[in-house]
Amino acid sequence: MTGDRMTVPAALEMLLAGNRRFTAGTPEHPNQDAARRAAIAPAQSPFAVLFGCSDSRLAAEIIFDRGLGDLFVVRTAGHVVGPEVLGSIEYGVSVLGSPLVVVLGHDSCGAVAATRNAVENGTTAGGYVQDVIERVTPSVLATRAAGRTEDEDFIHAHIRHTVDLLMERSRGLADAVQAGTAAVVGLSYRLADGTARLVTARGAATPDPLPL
Repeated sequence: MTGDRMTVPAALEMLLAGNRRFTAGTPEHPNQDAARRAAIAPAQSPFAVLFGCSDSRLAAEIIFDRGLGDLFVVRTAGHVVGPEVLGSIEYGVSVLGSPLVVVLGHDSCGAVAATRNAVENGTTAGGYVQDVIERVTPSVLATRAAGRTEDEDFIHAHIRHTVDLLMERSRGLADAVQAGTAAVVGLSYRLADGTARLVTARGAATPDPLPL
């Protein structure tokens, strides 16, 4: 969206409305034509920063039925956080003016599964895959310590941990949330039916998340 800065509730509703169209099989494919391409060529003003898992089944513009210039997308395996992620998200909020930051996790996440296997069986991975596992480990350990054992428990805990980590490590993002100009939410995507559900929210005017 171009023009005036969108509010947090409007941005979240636009995102979730697109997901409802996607799951219903009635996508509108907005902002995907030549006119939109030309209109945003001089500048971008995405209404949301989407930080998601790199899983090939989580193509953000498809599952939220959006188009060019709508979403500022950052993706890593297991949505693990590093300096480049924090810098990208801060750029989306402070420079591009996005009012909404979304952490998007999903069921059957390979990074979470590999980390659970490493914690439970002592396995290791080669190269930088091990670094991903190490960054997901705090979420897995916290879930186990809470006595939770279901796949969904681990996925939701990792989404919440990522949201907390963004708020703790990015002063710019935390200040924007405190000022009421931005919010950070965590969504959990179900691969089979395509639905995205709210797991956690930090910031003003956001709906109630799923219970712990």
